[in-house]
Amino acid sequence: MAEPLPPTESDGQDTRPGELLIPEETYLTSGVHIGTQQKSASMRRFVYKVRFDGLHVLDIRETDRRIRLAAKFLSRYPAEKILSVSQRQYGQKPVRVFAKTIGAVSYSERFVPGCLTNPSLADYFEPKVLVVTDPATDQQALSEAVSIGIPVVGLCDVNNETRNVDLVIPANNKGRVALATVYWLLSREVLRARAGGAEVPYPLTIEDFQAAL
Repeated sequence: MAEPLPPTESDGQDTRPGELLIPEETYLTSGVHIGTQQKSASMRRFVYKVRFDGLHVLDIRETDRRIRLAAKFLSRYPAEKILSVSQRQYGQKPVRVFAKTIGAVSYSERFVPGCLTNPSLADYFEPKVLVVTDPATDQQALSEAVSIGIPVVGLCDVNNETRNVDLVIPANNKGRVALATVYWLLSREVLRARAGGAEVPYPLTIEDFQAAL
């Protein structure tokens, strides 16, 4: 079976204009769109506006489009070869539930250096694609993915550098509810993509993905 091609900017353009995966209010109340005051040059194109308090606001329609694109891309891989990671506290439970839901593998909490590059380690794993919660805090996993030549899907906030991320999902990757919402939705859309776009049973809620306070 041929490896899926890395995603490109032209992929995912079949999204119907004006139609979001979930109500706009759900995105807004979860804070998925609320970024940081600092902005990297590579994330400028995803910014919708700057609030009165200096926080950058992400374009939720682009977030929505890229969740679809990421789900479609991930659905092309064997589930057991997808690795999701998070060293952020609020990302650890969402990553674990995401991986369990789609049949993937998760490394939450501390990522042991060499997990992807040193076969002598007990935790050594050979993924085909990596999902990072934050390119900054998950830098070790990201670096190893680059060194072994696998694509990276990354949740990127306004202050993130994206040079080694193949598919950016612009989103608040620090908030507890925001992270739960993105991973809940990404899980659902991966299952749908595997089913050819058909509706699938999905009893999980955003709360099921939320880390404890």
